[in-house]
Order: sequence, then C-alpha cells, then structure tokens
Amino acid sequence: MAETKLLLEHAHDPSYRTLDGYLAKGGYAGLKRALGMDRQAVIDQVKASGLRGRGGAGFPTWIKWNGIEKDKHAPHHFMLCNADEGEPGTFKDKQLMEETPFLVIEGMTIGGYATQADTGYVYIRGEFVDAARAMRKAIDEAYAAGYLGKNILGSGYDFDLHIHMGAGSYECGEESALMSSLMGERGMPRLKFPHAPLPTVAGLWDLPTVINNVETYAVAPFILERGGEWYSTLGASTKNSRGTKVFSVSGHVNKPGNYEIDFGTTLLDLFALAGGVKGTLKACVPGGSSVPMIDADACSKAVIGYEEMAEVGSMVGSGGCIVLNDQVCIVKFIWRTALFYANESCGKCTPCREGTRWLLQILERIVKGNGQPGDKELLLEICSQIDGRSFCGLGDAAAWPVVGAIKAFPQEFDYYIANGRSMVESDLVLVG
Repeated sequence: MAETKLLLEHAHDPSYRTLDGYLAKGGYAGLKRALGMDRQAVIDQVKASGLRGRGGAGFPTWIKWNGIEKDKHAPHHFMLCNADEGEPGTFKDKQLMEETPFLVIEGMTIGGYATQADTGYVYIRGEFVDAARAMRKAIDEAYAAGYLGKNILGSGYDFDLHIHMGAGSYECGEESALMSSLMGERGMPRLKFPHAPLPTVAGLWDLPTVINNVETYAVAPFILERGGEWYSTLGASTKNSRGTKVFSVSGHVNKPGNYEIDFGTTLLDLFALAGGVKGTLKACVPGGSSVPMIDADACSKAVIGYEEMAEVGSMVGSGGCIVLNDQVCIVKFIWRTALFYANESCGKCTPCREGTRWLLQILERIVKGNGQPGDKELLLEICSQIDGRSFCGLGDAAAWPVVGAIKAFPQEFDYYIANGRSMVESDLVLVG
C-alpha cells in the first residue's frame, strides 16, 4: 500500500515554504484560475469535488461557502481558519502550516473570493509557535508579491489575512467559541441553529462568516487547479468520502507521523504505512481522542470513510489515529482521556461541567482500586445524560470515548472493579 501524496508531496522540501519555491512547483495556479471564474462557479467546483470538512465533523464544504449572502450588503464577510488543533492525537495541521503554509494561504484566498470575504483570520493554537512563524513569513511574502492585499493579481479582488494566537484552550477549537475568542470575549460556545443564526449569516461580530479547518483550505488549490471532478475520483470506492485525508498516526507503531491516504484505504493499511504495530494490536482510536475506540477485530474490518468508519462503531474525526497494543490498560487509558475533557470543559453548561467531573471521579476511584459494583453501568448512565445534551460538542467528545471503551472492552472494566487492579500485567496508562 503506497501513500498518496497530494498535500504532503512537497512537505519536506524547505524551498516549498518560500513563495519562489511554491510557484516553481505550480503554486497559485488554482487561485489564478479561480479569479477568472464567476464566484458561484468556484463553489460549484468545490461541490463537484465532494470535499467535506477535515476538522472532524465532515460537513460538506460547498454548503458552507454557498450559504453566505450572494449580494454583499454587510460591510464585511469573514473567512476564518480553525488552526487551533487541540484534539489529542492530532498534529496534521501543525505540519501543514509549518511546511506547506502557502497551500493554506492560497486556499483561504480562493475561499475568500468565492464567498466575497475581504478579511481572513488564521486562529492558531498558542503552543504552535513554529507554525505561526512559518505562516507569518509566508503571509508577508504573499503581500509583497501581490497575492494578498489590494487588487490581488490585478483582479480587483481585495483580501487581507491576519494571524490570531489562541491561548491553548481546547474549547476554542469549537467554531463559535473560536469566534468569541477572536472578538476578545471568553472562549465559550454560542447558541446554535435553529435557536440562533448560522455563522454564514451572523458570525464574527455578527457578520457573515465562513469557518474551515487548515486541511480543508489546503485542498482548495488542487480542486481549482485540476477540477472538482478530478478530485472526486480519489476515494471513489467509498459511499460518500472523496479525496485524500491526512492521518496523524501515533502510539504503538514503528514510524509515528502524518500519512496521507485516499479514502477507501483500510485501517490496517494505514498501520502498515506507519511501519506496523509494535507488539500485538489491541485497539485503536481512529480519529482523535474524542471518537470511540475499536478493538483489533473491528480494526481488521475498518475502511477509512465517513460512513464506513461508522459501520465499525467509530469515526474518521480529525484524523488522530492512536494505536494501542496489548500492554495498554484500557481503563487507565480512558481515565486519562476523561481527565483531559474534565479539565478542558469551559463550564458553560451543566451536562458537560458536572458530567465530565462525575465521569472522572468514578474512573479515578476504579483505577485507585476502589471501584464499586454498578460503576460500569453508572458511567454509561452519566454518558447518556451528557451525549447530545451539552451546549457544544465537548460533552459528546467526553462521553463517546467512555462508551466506546466499555462497549469494546467490558471485561477490563469488570475485572478492575471486582479485583481492584488492572487485568493487564504491565498496566501501562499511556502509549509511547
């Protein structure tokens, strides 16, 4: 199984991080084509490509772009890039910004043109200093050469792009909390549609706003250069997943790193690209810490696609693939996951604020040897009161890993509760 190279084809070439090097390898061909097209035609190309958001939700990108007002009456339209990437196990966006910054910038400029946005912001996770420096340098070069700013390439289109550094809050990866943070407010989520307008109607400063992930924008130049129909041929073996996807593979594999594959690739083939599993495969968290884990049997059946991963009980998510071998204690792994979500809850709503703490408290007493009969069932009951009831997706993200682990490995929870210790002899908590 060979890795597909599209976004990462030139990632390890230092010259690709400069404007001259980017142009030498065909950079900005997509934007040049887009600027000669009607705005709706650009969106139609994205629709034909089948591109879905690469941040985790998998929402069709063209619907967001098409949802913004066509006749611009608002004083500004905004184009936002969610580069917060706080999902444990995921580090693809960091590499894309560090090693392919012009892909992201060109993609945002294409999106800005299609949606009549005149201002863009890249919201970067505060710890990603190297990524921010790479983006800043590339933005400065793009301005100097006329690829950003006023009258881009003589087209009459104006687009300014700014960087905003976050402060390390996982919650600010949620799109409405990201907008609140950008506006100088607390990083907490807003009411969602249908109780409040969509961001495309009233987003940043209550003005029309489109928000996409780093990887989503990085795909746009290829779609505009080569056509949406061409892109849709990648991953065509799946039900409704098109193109390539970058997976961050970590844990018990021989070559952890980012790997780009076509949708339709099997999960075991992805493991093989990462050098194979160290030891005996036990479980995998395929799409970042918030998605349900699956056992080795499900891994052997899993095909990477949005609908296909659901068939084995998990999700593509953000692409943070954590591989676990048989030396890992599942109970302690989930306790550590629950600790993260309890700490990262913003506290705005009761189901998440209280529920994540209850999950953590019960899991802590189990791993300390004080588990009580019925604790497993109590964990599932608490999850049912969080899932779908929290103000944003963080509550779901806290509940799904617990439910998934209990479903895949009920015997480990039963043993730990009954015996006060793990059934795994080495009792590892974290992968390494």
